Amino acid sequence: MPEPSPRRRLPAASLLLLAVLAAAFVAQAVAALRPHVPLLLASTAVSLAVEGVLYRWQPGMLSLFAKTHADITVRHVLRDLLLVVGLLRLGEQHREPQYAPLVAGLLAFYALHCAVQAVSVLVRRTRTLPVLTRNIDASALRLSPAPAALLRRPGHRLLLFGLPATAGLTATAVTDDARCAAAGVALALLLTSAGLGALLLRLLPGRRPAGEREVLEWFDAWLAEYRPTVGLYFSGGPSSAYQANMWLEPLAGAGGRPVIILRERFMVPRIAATDIPVVCLPKVSTLMRLEHSALQVLIHPSNSGKTSQVLRIPTIKHAFVNHGESDKLSSCNPYAKAYDEVWVAGPAARERYALAEVGVEDKDVVEIGRPQLDGVRPYAGPPAGPVTVLYAPTWEGWDGHPGNTSVIAAGENLVRALLADPGVRLLYKPHPLTGSVEPRAGAADRRIRELIRAANRERSGPRPAPSDELARCTAELDRLTRAVVRAGADQAERMLAQSAPEPGRAQAVARATAAWEEAYWASLPEWEHQVVEDARPALYACFNVADVLISDVSSVVSDFLAGGKPYAVANTSGLSEEAFRAAFPTVAAATVLTPDAAGVPALLESVRHPEKDELASARAQLKLRLLGPAEPPSQRRFAGAVRALCTAAGEHRARTAHRLTTEVPGQRREAAARAGTGRRA
Repeated sequence: MPEPSPRRRLPAASLLLLAVLAAAFVAQAVAALRPHVPLLLASTAVSLAVEGVLYRWQPGMLSLFAKTHADITVRHVLRDLLLVVGLLRLGEQHREPQYAPLVAGLLAFYALHCAVQAVSVLVRRTRTLPVLTRNIDASALRLSPAPAALLRRPGHRLLLFGLPATAGLTATAVTDDARCAAAGVALALLLTSAGLGALLLRLLPGRRPAGEREVLEWFDAWLAEYRPTVGLYFSGGPSSAYQANMWLEPLAGAGGRPVIILRERFMVPRIAATDIPVVCLPKVSTLMRLEHSALQVLIHPSNSGKTSQVLRIPTIKHAFVNHGESDKLSSCNPYAKAYDEVWVAGPAARERYALAEVGVEDKDVVEIGRPQLDGVRPYAGPPAGPVTVLYAPTWEGWDGHPGNTSVIAAGENLVRALLADPGVRLLYKPHPLTGSVEPRAGAADRRIRELIRAANRERSGPRPAPSDELARCTAELDRLTRAVVRAGADQAERMLAQSAPEPGRAQAVARATAAWEEAYWASLPEWEHQVVEDARPALYACFNVADVLISDVSSVVSDFLAGGKPYAVANTSGLSEEAFRAAFPTVAAATVLTPDAAGVPALLESVRHPEKDELASARAQLKLRLLGPAEPPSQRRFAGAVRALCTAAGEHRARTAHRLTTEVPGQRREAAARAGTGRRA
């Protein structure tokens, strides 16, 4: 699925910087031509200061300058050229020869800058490997720490290395002493030469990482030694990593020798902490090497354009597991018929595919439940204190349908109604893509956050005593899950740092996560509303502390049913309640809320008084239809499906090998005999 690109206007701060920089160059040109030393000094200082601000706080503006062919090199040359013009205008006619060496030094500096950039590109290419890995010992590839970040960033490098030359020229304009400019240019040449030398050393045969052929041979050897049996295949945008992360624990607990196959380099650090080997294969030719490996099954959490490339491998069986199930059309995409099997949670999804008539045969649908939900705690009765309401709306989607998300049409009304009840604690967890397609959704999300902040300012109550437990748990979890790499590390250095994990790390992460979640919720006042937007706590952790859910037609609703708690769905589709329930089966056991949020008080009353909850039995029946039976557990059913498909893949390989050794040679002999008969005729 392509990554949505938000439509944004140029911020006022960026426009102000652009105007100041343009004015500084105009003033510098005027000061150089008049000439006017104070104005020349001030305009040069202002332009340099704006450059520093751009690189520190407004990096987005740099691409805009590059598109207009006014990148840092052009701006720096123009700045120094105007300084030279100012010196020539200030000096006498006979002093022009004194400035000739300065001009030559400047030209040499810019030539060295271009050379450094060229060598930097060569170094980057030698460090761009055809295979990226995590949790695999890659020490045999002669990986090393990346060059200093300054040497890899042409803008920063030119700005810093050229600063002595610019400062020296400015000082000469003020003092009329050419030695200042000479010293500045000499220092700039020295710095650039040192940078060039440091990069050239990286190109020596003993200092370069392994070449492409050597890396591929190493990868083939690793495949032969590790012999992966089941893998997760994922391709997507930066914000879609959660779709793969939700399947990491089920994959790790499925048995066999798992592996994660990625296609985008930027996705490697976005995969959550896991002990499973992670392999990124950007090129199709490298991906095809999996055909000769022991890999038997790949599960697919999402569809993407690059999925078709791996489906071409005949030795691997493919199962589509999706990243959540709902009544949306995307949950029965016609692409699913390209897989060998489609693994769903329960009977409702099987029926959904049958009704959609998208080419998925019933025999290829396997019910495995939702193994991610095995840790969701069941309903334990009405709350003893405040009612914790989880409002987790989905995003606006691609088609602009008003029923996709409640944030725009109903979000503020729902939040106001919840905040009006003093016995409610609200947890607001918006979808990470909210506002990425429709600006109105992003604006509504910001207004909802402000409503929550305003409500918290008006509330007060006891706070938990300060404790170091949360800080301790956070530090321990970060230690286990975050790679210790430098801020300027490149992909090759990260690959070196993220080698084979310590034994038992996965179990330690699970224990640390549970301890962190307990400490996190204990650190929050029961009366204070929360906006949950970070990776921690996870959605399923919010399920365990919530007494009721308000959401949209999405997989969140189906997953929340695992706990058997009350839930409500906002109807912003324009349909009547009867038509809404008929169109979306997951709403069958829900309280349907209209955009004016008139039903919120009755919903809260049913949560506080379970005897008034008329939908409890309907939720139990719907849970069985959506998620399947509680026994055997979903993880066991998932592992069984993996083993069954691995067996089918092995049998398919055996049949293929048999045909290649028997049928194909016979066909060749018959073809040769026919060809011989034709020649004799």
